[in-house]
Amino acid sequence: MGRLKMRPVLYLLLLNLIGFLLLFMYKEPKDINILYAGLAVLAINIGVYALMRLLNMGDVYLFLMVSILVSIGIIMLIRLDTGFGYNQVFWFGAGVVVFLVSYLAFRLFKYWDKLLLLYIIVSFALFAITLIFGVSRGGSRNWIAIGGKTVQPSEFIKISYVFALACFFSAKKKKSGPMAGELLGIPKKFIAANIFVYMCLGFLLLQKEWGTAVVFFLTFYAMMFLYDAPKRLMLINALMLVVGLIGGYFLTDHIYSRVATWMDPWADATGKGYQITQSLFAITSGGYFGTGIGNGQPHFIPEVHSDFIFSAICEEMGVFTGIAIIMIYFIYSYRGFKIGLKAKSEFLKALTFGLVLSFAFQTFIIVGGVIKLIPLTGITMPFVSYGGSSMVSCCIMTGILTAVSYLERKR
Repeated sequence: MGRLKMRPVLYLLLLNLIGFLLLFMYKEPKDINILYAGLAVLAINIGVYALMRLLNMGDVYLFLMVSILVSIGIIMLIRLDTGFGYNQVFWFGAGVVVFLVSYLAFRLFKYWDKLLLLYIIVSFALFAITLIFGVSRGGSRNWIAIGGKTVQPSEFIKISYVFALACFFSAKKKKSGPMAGELLGIPKKFIAANIFVYMCLGFLLLQKEWGTAVVFFLTFYAMMFLYDAPKRLMLINALMLVVGLIGGYFLTDHIYSRVATWMDPWADATGKGYQITQSLFAITSGGYFGTGIGNGQPHFIPEVHSDFIFSAICEEMGVFTGIAIIMIYFIYSYRGFKIGLKAKSEFLKALTFGLVLSFAFQTFIIVGGVIKLIPLTGITMPFVSYGGSSMVSCCIMTGILTAVSYLERKR
């Protein structure tokens, strides 16, 4: 049994040693900082894993999967641009600190289900701050500049949004109060949840953050299905989705362009279809085992360090590595749902489902867009793409899931 427990750590050790040594040999002139970065990543991964094992902190395999994804992402980022790679090492260190803090906070504080109003206020306040003080990037007004650094508030709104949904869906039937009873045969808690969701979607549309809006809506719709929302309400929301998609297609140049490019990127392969065609070229040129680190041409893909890092990984590490990454995401989501199913508290169950659903939908949307399965949207690939906001928010989510696993195991 001890050997089985150590095997994932040995795989992680081997991945880091091979990856960072290959990077060091590839880069000219030789940069000793690459080895220092590798040692830092390995020390963080092994140190936190040992701490979790020693203190029996809950599901350690969630963090192990995060470690593998982050290691692959940092290796590829350093290969693409050492500045991005070293910054990502820093953000991973910050993310681990936040992971431990969120784990302790959620484990020790017992009244998260009583703070619905706070989650709503925080969500709307962050939206308002983004609209007022935000800067545009890639056509979306979804960044705030703070001290020379940029922060993406929507990554943190996603967490408060799921907390609010968990409060709505786990609310017990009451004989009195604003959410007691029904309206037109629909429980008021579902109506209140719909109002909150569509206000959030309205803010996202004002920011032109289409990808995040899709993640928000799909998470909400899946939770309605899980919590037996009235079929009439689900049908209304499905019709709203269809109307929104059709309206967006005909009324906004951005969505029309994305759909047209998705349907036939070769029609303008040197213009609007350049990103997706280069992505497909990169994935196919890598074959099953890849060209090897440093032997590909990922720089031909615009925004390769963020939106298209999966293409770069497939080119130089192979399609098998890409499939392995997708399987890790799948297993992470599976273990998250398993933690939720074991939870006795309705709030913890709803919160876990919401976090895992948002994570899974975000992963599907970005990977599906990169391989031309669905129209491309500009969102990050969790734990792999470059970005401090995404790294920190995903670490918060993992800390919460780990804390829930501990609480239910203890119970």
